[in-house]
Amino acid sequence: MQRTDVNTLGEFGLIEHLTRAFPLRNASSLKGVGDDAAVIENGDFCTVVSTDMLVEGIHFDLAYTPLRHLGYKSVVVNLSDIYAMNAHPKQITVSIAISNRYSVEALEELYEGIRLACEYYGVDLVGGDTTSSPKGMIISITAIGQGEKEKLTYRSGARTGDLICITGDLGAAYLGLQLLEREKRIWQENPNVQPDLENQQYVVGRQLKPEARRDVIETFQQVGLKPTSMIDISDGLASEMFHICRASGVGALIEESGVPMHPESELLALKFKLDPVTCALSGGEDYELLFTIKPEDADKIKFLPEIYIAGEIMDASAGIKLSTKGGNLHDLKAQGWVHF
Repeated sequence: MQRTDVNTLGEFGLIEHLTRAFPLRNASSLKGVGDDAAVIENGDFCTVVSTDMLVEGIHFDLAYTPLRHLGYKSVVVNLSDIYAMNAHPKQITVSIAISNRYSVEALEELYEGIRLACEYYGVDLVGGDTTSSPKGMIISITAIGQGEKEKLTYRSGARTGDLICITGDLGAAYLGLQLLEREKRIWQENPNVQPDLENQQYVVGRQLKPEARRDVIETFQQVGLKPTSMIDISDGLASEMFHICRASGVGALIEESGVPMHPESELLALKFKLDPVTCALSGGEDYELLFTIKPEDADKIKFLPEIYIAGEIMDASAGIKLSTKGGNLHDLKAQGWVHF
């Protein structure tokens, strides 16, 4: 029997390969695999469903991640996918697999973080499962949301001439991770040394306790704006731009000057001898929103806080490019997190 290494396909190639033989058989299944969430028709509103798994040693390290923060973050990363569909999350289910090194008190801390996220975002915990694991912890959360059919936004709606927009700032979560990893290595070499996070509350907070952009979705409703396409930035801006372009059959031009970064992130990147723009393009875990709008809707976002126009959707033949501040044009490369 032929044996193909999953690394040859990558995460999304593997998903596509494994699910291509699963056509949608029910009329109520409006959107299956291939977007931030699945969409199921349900009367006047559609049900929007997304699931994410977090594995100890892959997605989180308990050497520097408090269990309460982990519980909170595990909810947020799922809710972000629902907001990326221009919908509102309503319920979650939580399934965990744990080894025998976790006590009841430790799990209480984890679930306190989950509870705080549910309280803040107004969602209900409605079910889940618990089982044993031979090693570490695995958290799987499913988020269930609701959206009006005509207002739902997919990755596939971008058209030539649309403006590319980004919320918030990028790269901070990645740089917070670099700082935490540095301190972990120092501690491993000398357990008597106390961690020094250099008073970098912003970047550390962006890594350990991110927030989903519910406020942006609410603002869209207030100003009467429906993006033509949208995705949440979990694997890095460049990677998400590729997803939109591939789903929409278009190209893109990103302006380096339009990629938003927090001043603290830029300074920390330079201290670590990293290119700030590369951190913003490929860092990931920001959970901001990347979306496109029609040119005539530009006035609707002109004065909105934390929304930046970063480029333009081009014809597919133009490729996916980055225009640097020096006026040079480069092929954009997706260098975000690779699972396989």
